Amino acid sequence: QVQLVESGGGLVQAGGSLRLSCAASGRTVSAYAMGWYRQAPGKERELVAAISSGGSTYYADSVKGRFTISRDNAKSTVYLQMNSLKPEDTAVYYCAAGALIELLIQGRYNYWGQGTQVTVSS
Repeated sequence: QVQLVESGGGLVQAGGSLRLSCAASGRTVSAYAMGWYRQAPGKERELVAAISSGGSTYYADSVKGRFTISRDNAKSTVYLQMNSLKPEDTAVYYCAAGALIELLIQGRYNYWGQGTQVTVSS
């Protein structure tokens, strides 16, 4: 089993930055692809960024150039650096672990965190 705990969410003004962290415990996550999903009220869940065990990355078009995903396997932690935030980035952000980036894109994950709220004011 893997437990994922997100942190770093909060309230920020448009144009600001936040860094989300996802700390993993239990089985080692270095072999998993890790991703960040978000879900806003009334909207479908969206994969915004993912990183493979080898360091390859995926970004949704809506966040390309603004968000950066990274991982520190020694700390079993994944990060999401969010810059130039927009009100439409407001959502609950969830960390997930899966076998491959391609599977995360399909919404097929093995483990899921409890989420952290990000609110961007205009």
